[in-house]
Order: sequence, then C-alpha cells, then structure tokens
Amino acid sequence: MHTRLTRALTACALLAAVGCAGPTPDSQQSPAAQGAGGTPPESVSVTGPADVILSNGKVITVDDKFTIAQAVAIKGERVIAVGTTEEIARLAGPSTRTIDLNGRSVVPGLIDNHAHYMEEGVLWTDELRLDGIETRKQAIEMMRAKAGSLAPGRWVYSLGGWSPDQFTDDKRSFSREELDSIVDTHPVLLQFTRAETYVNSRAIEILGLEKRTEPWVKRDASGRSTGVIDASDTAGFAGANEAAGVVPRPTLAEVETNAMAMIRELNAVGLTASGGTCPDEFVPIFRQWAREGRLNKRFFCLVSLTIGPNAEGVTKALPQLANFKLFQGDNWVDRVAGGENRYGPANDSMVAAKATATEAAFVQWGRIIREIAKAGLPLHSHTTLEGTFDGFLTQIEQVNKEFPVRNLRWSLIHDEQVTAPQLERMKNLGLYAAVQPRATIMGGVYHRVHGDRAFEMPDFRLIQNSGIVWGLGTDAFEVNQYRPFTTLWFAVTGKMVGGTVVNRRPVSREDALIAHTRRNALVVLQENNLGSIASGKLADLLVLDRDYLTIPIDESKDIKPVITMVGGRVVYEAAPSAASTR
Repeated sequence: MHTRLTRALTACALLAAVGCAGPTPDSQQSPAAQGAGGTPPESVSVTGPADVILSNGKVITVDDKFTIAQAVAIKGERVIAVGTTEEIARLAGPSTRTIDLNGRSVVPGLIDNHAHYMEEGVLWTDELRLDGIETRKQAIEMMRAKAGSLAPGRWVYSLGGWSPDQFTDDKRSFSREELDSIVDTHPVLLQFTRAETYVNSRAIEILGLEKRTEPWVKRDASGRSTGVIDASDTAGFAGANEAAGVVPRPTLAEVETNAMAMIRELNAVGLTASGGTCPDEFVPIFRQWAREGRLNKRFFCLVSLTIGPNAEGVTKALPQLANFKLFQGDNWVDRVAGGENRYGPANDSMVAAKATATEAAFVQWGRIIREIAKAGLPLHSHTTLEGTFDGFLTQIEQVNKEFPVRNLRWSLIHDEQVTAPQLERMKNLGLYAAVQPRATIMGGVYHRVHGDRAFEMPDFRLIQNSGIVWGLGTDAFEVNQYRPFTTLWFAVTGKMVGGTVVNRRPVSREDALIAHTRRNALVVLQENNLGSIASGKLADLLVLDRDYLTIPIDESKDIKPVITMVGGRVVYEAAPSAASTR
C-alpha cells in the first residue's frame, strides 16, 4: 500500500498537506500551445475537511507508477488526497460524506479520445441503438418494440454503432422482405456503416429507390430493389448518406431531451470525458448547461474547417487557419485542436482496399498543416490506411523542417494500418497515436476487405511496444459502439461484439486501461486535470461492480459502474445498496 500521503504529513500540517502536491502531469511531453494540458487550479491548498471520502476500497489510481490505494478524499471538484483508509479518515469532518466502498475497485473516469457524441447524441431517444446487441432475435424484438412506441409515419432507424456480424445467431444482411415482416407500419432504415444500409418497403417508397438507376441500389433478378444500399464505395456511401438524410432531425427543443438522455447513459457505462467534433450550433447549448451545473460529461472539441476541393480552395482557406481560437472554454466544454478532416481529397476510408489519394492531394494537405504548424496549434488528423500514413508523414516531415511540430501535440487518429516504420517516424516527430478500434463492430467487414491483415487492424501490441504515446477511443456513434469497457475488452481479447476473434495483436489489461485514461488525457490535452486519481486533479472516477484487474477477462466487457463521479459530483448511482454511505 502506498504511503505518499504519510510522507507528506511529516512535512505539512494535516489539512495543508493535501495541497502540497499539485497536479501530476504525465512526463511524456509538456504542452506547447497556450492552454494545452487543461486548466489546473491556481492552488490546491485546502482549508476545512473533505466534502467526500471514498474508503475501504481498491483505488487503481493509474498514476505513472500504477499505484493501488485504499481511499480518496475530495473537496469541491478536485481530489485532495489519495492514501490508506486510516490516513484519509483524518480528513473527515462533521459534514463529510463518507462512502464505504466495501472492497470495490475504483478507476479514473474513462476518456474517449475521439467520438461524435455531441453531434450524433442529439438523436438519442429517437434512434434505435443496437450497440452491444449480440443476437439477431433481440435486435428484431427491439425493432418491433420501437415501432410500437412511435406515432404513425415515424421512422424506425439506426444510423450506426452495430453490424450484422455481431449477431451470434444469424449474420446475414437484412432484406426488404425480412424488414417488412418485422415492421410494416413504419418506414425502417438500418445503417451498417460504410458497408450497407437496409430499408423496408415503406422506406423504399419514400426514398424513391425503385426509380433510381445507380448501381448502389441492389436489385434482384427481376430488377426489384432488395432493400439493400451498397455503401462500400464513394458513390454508394453518398447514396447511403442521402437516404439517412431523409430521417427527420430533432428540433432544438428536442436536443436537450436527447442529449441529456445520452449523457446519462454515457455516465452509466463509465464515460466522463471525450474528444471529437462539436457542431457550432450545439456548443452554446452544452456550455449553458455547464454554467447551470447540469452538464455531467466533459467535451473537448476539434475546430473543423471545410477546405477544398482543390488548390484554389486551399489558397482561399489558408488565412482563416491562423485565426482559430482554442482554449477559450472551461473544463466542461472547450476547443482544444484542429481536426478531424482537413482536406477531403486526401481522406481515406476504413473499408477501402487501399488509400486512393494522389500525391497532389497530399501536397495540398501539406499546405494546410503548414499554416497550422506556423500558428503553433494542436492538430488531430483522420488517418486510417497505410498509404495515407506515408502521404501525411512525408508532408509533416517537410513542414517540421520549417516549423517544428514536436511540442504542438499533433495526433494521427484511427490508426488501423499504421506500420512499425511509420510509428518510428511519428515518434521522431513527437506525434501521438489516437486509436479507435472500429473493428469492435466492423471486424467482419474488415476481414472481407483486407483479408488476414485485418487481424492486425489495429496492431495494439506493435503500437504499445513502439513507446509512442497512444490512447483508446471509439469514433462512435456511427462507426462504432460507445461502451468503454467493451473497447477495453476488445483491446485485450481481440474479440468483436458477439465474441468472434478478429484481432490477434492485443495488449495487457493494464496497458489498455492506461490508454483509456492517463494517455487519453494527453491526447485531449487535459493531463493536468484528468486521466489518473491524484491530488489536484479533477475528481472524475468510477466505483466498479467488479475488479477490472482480476476478473476473468471475458467478463470485463460487462463491468458496470456502481457510482460515477464527475468533478466530485455523483452523476450516476446504481442501486443504493451497491455502496454504503454515511
């Protein structure tokens, strides 16, 4: 059991001692951009007793020594001490709330390094979510139940987060006839992202698919639409997006209901913060909730600018890049980096057999990142396939000769096909690898497109052993499921939802947890505040129903928080008997 607090007590008075150690940022790199790292408290000195104490547990701090403690003291929104139950008990006062963990494990709040929660979560209560559903039978029951809850004419739809390959009882595509037999009273649209979209007869009529002549509308021998949209190429992907665009979007009045329900669910599965895209139209709404004390999850946003589709478009956009304003928010909602896609012609697709961007497209991308480097700004860039890594790294190396990028906190995100030489080039440039293992639901289609190479997409072990700073995320909701313990399970077992082994390059459960917490704090530029349970850091933590470090690994995907705390507030609590309070 660690005794850092005991040593501190010999140097300071009891209550002053808890403030002797400030935030403990990861030692890998210090931030260069102003505001990067998160806004730490001006001082962590404390007067008065703790507000909350969690004691008699197994506190997995995920600090740089992976220390295991027994208890945590919290005052306001921050941790003030970590130590033994006896040590921390001295910080209690008459009004301190003490939570007896009864031996339960505690981990830092889990961070998703890249996802689309703010933009896609506004559909939460309307959309049929099939994340984690392991049988076709259950999915069908959910479709019928959803239809039964809707007014006539409303859509039954799912825009992603699942695939037929996750079903253990039947992995076939859905047909028009099958969907008609399940729901014939409402239009149905089920999007298996980047692969296929399935629709019933009512949806086919609304979408006018029988009159369309494009090859992505799949037809039977008689020429009749089968109810399958092939989204595997650029034209089909556009067609699938066009179809999904017909689904009514919520009004601003409905955004709060949907987004708040999403955040409650994310807290219930252990997610307390994320990086990713944040639409300008929604950011003010979430910031208002933060000011009112109603926001229970942190959003660290990317600033996006649509550029292209040619050199003229790049030239026109370059002056705007230097005007990006980052770190103008707070610890709840802030813009921390540019990203995700900077130049459309240089993008790639995870279900493409290989990268198709031209050298000319990479050169234009290089012009864009040069301006970002010149301005000294952080960057997160969509990078999936091996050819894209080579094209981007060549451009970054050129820019680095003029404007060094080592301390700018640049990340290449997704990273399915990164190779050993490319990781070495990334390390030499000081880049991070923000990994989102979308094979968690898309392992089947990865293997159909990429063959046995898919067993190394991503190559977790190679990335871990390279020594690069890397973190775990999802890229949810469209292209992945959202539950962080499912992501951890995948990184350790290589099993996609449903149990099929699709990855043979896993890492240890400890390394996976570090990637989903402390390393992700670096990726989202919040290492002064998040990622470990330590004095001075924000009190974002989870009390778990099972010990992540010791349970059989196949049970880890089913771990559930008993308590989720964000900023010292309990934002989710399971049955009151799960942990005793006094």
